[in-house]
Amino acid sequence: MTLLAKTMTIINNYRQQNDTLPSSQLRRLGLVYSSYRLVVNVFYLILAYANANADNLLLPSLLQQTALVFYTLLSIILLGLFYVVRKRPQRQLGFGLVVDIIMLSLLLYSSGAPDLQLTMLYMVVVAASFMLLPGSQALVITLLAVIFVIYQQFFYALSSSISLANLGDALLMSASFLVVGFLSWTISQRLLHVEKVSAQQAKEVARLNDINQEVISQMVNGVIVLDQQQVVLANRATYQLLGITEKNNALENFQQQLAHLHAQLLETCLAVPAGQTRLFTYKLPTTIEASIVARLRVQVTPLEDYSRLIILEDLRREQASAQQLKLASLGQLTASIAHEIRNPLSAISQASQLLMEEVDDQPANTVETAAANSVDDGNQELYKMIFSQTKRVNRIIEDVLKLSKRQPPNKHSIELKSWMVEFIANHFNGHDVFLSGTVQPFIVFDTDQLEQILINLINNGLRYSSLSHPHAYVEVEVYSRRNDVIIDILDKGAGVKSADIEHLFEPFFTTDKAGTGLGLYLSQAFSEANQARLIYVPEHEKTCFRLIIPAISAEANHVDSASI
Repeated sequence: MTLLAKTMTIINNYRQQNDTLPSSQLRRLGLVYSSYRLVVNVFYLILAYANANADNLLLPSLLQQTALVFYTLLSIILLGLFYVVRKRPQRQLGFGLVVDIIMLSLLLYSSGAPDLQLTMLYMVVVAASFMLLPGSQALVITLLAVIFVIYQQFFYALSSSISLANLGDALLMSASFLVVGFLSWTISQRLLHVEKVSAQQAKEVARLNDINQEVISQMVNGVIVLDQQQVVLANRATYQLLGITEKNNALENFQQQLAHLHAQLLETCLAVPAGQTRLFTYKLPTTIEASIVARLRVQVTPLEDYSRLIILEDLRREQASAQQLKLASLGQLTASIAHEIRNPLSAISQASQLLMEEVDDQPANTVETAAANSVDDGNQELYKMIFSQTKRVNRIIEDVLKLSKRQPPNKHSIELKSWMVEFIANHFNGHDVFLSGTVQPFIVFDTDQLEQILINLINNGLRYSSLSHPHAYVEVEVYSRRNDVIIDILDKGAGVKSADIEHLFEPFFTTDKAGTGLGLYLSQAFSEANQARLIYVPEHEKTCFRLIIPAISAEANHVDSASI
């Protein structure tokens, strides 16, 4: 007994290092075990009366009847407690298993000898204790069963003057309890380990899923997953790029607006065959919302479950990078030839000025000199034309040199409304430039480049408005649309001819004889370098140039300000 007790102590010490089952599972298993206890009691009660009739007895013994009836009542009560009391199921299980050992010992004592049926019931109790209870409690219940079995058989043998042969069977039964307990403990440890690993893996999968969802939601590119024609995933960038309003029933609303506004995109993506990846450029519909992002690069990848992964990329960032490379190449070219051009140009300009001064200084007293002066007057007009054209060429060179000297944008966070008020006061004081807008958005932009863009646009508006109206004025409207800030430069000029719209932003294209044709080209280049867009809006009732800039939140502005 001492050796067996030490063995169980070692098992108990190891068992205490592991957790038992959660309370919810213990309660469910407790309900199952209590139901099993009640069914066994009822069956054993019926079997006892059947055996009594077979032995020509009217009823079983008084002790056996009392034990069975009392055991049945306790089984009903314990089953009811598991339904009523939802807390601390471990205590209810421990109490019920102790009752099982006591009542089975009484039944074993009343039978007079070790019984196979009762032995099996003992083993079920021992196995259940090691599976459902902590090691210390399971050990107590097992030792209690061993003590009851051995000592009640020993006492029964002495009081009835019966041979002690049954005591060996009782010892064998007790040893089997310990073996069953050890095996049950081993199985329960494996089950607990498997369940713990499964729970950890489930938590890890849930955590990775949350991380994936957060990463996808924060991606700059749009992500859509289509299962047949059903949208199962669409991140926040997708709504912004496609101009779709995000509502509470997000996916259902997105599905409807996608089919309505972008039916061609949906049809093209669904037409991609399995096993092939397709890459194409999608031009958004020409609406105010969609004009914020004109084109998207779309990559469609069919997945193994016959769904489709769609990646939407805003081409503005690529255009900005391409613009940087283009301007860098142009800068290297212009820097190498600008000096060579300006030297002879300066000489021509200076020579034309000297010739004009020489003509002005000649006397006009004689008839001959008067005739000569008439010829010089004609030459003077030519000299003036040469001088004005050299000045124009010099302006072109200066504009081109601005491209060669350009550095990567030095972006800053700008509170646009207050910045615009200060900008107009500094550069257009005395001109009729009217600012309107109630929003106070934040943008990230190179302030010098933004100034140059707006100066070019407003000066163009004032100049062309003065050609159509005696009172020239320009309106500047600032407002937000979705996640972009829009600045409209409006004037009452004649507008742009439809044939000239596609050439507006080409270098050296101009409808003004005195212009260089680089103002709008530079303005668009500066816009794209800052991931903004400059467009002409022909459908507006006034002449409208629209600058579209990605907005940032006030919180992001604080972070950017701190980093700057």
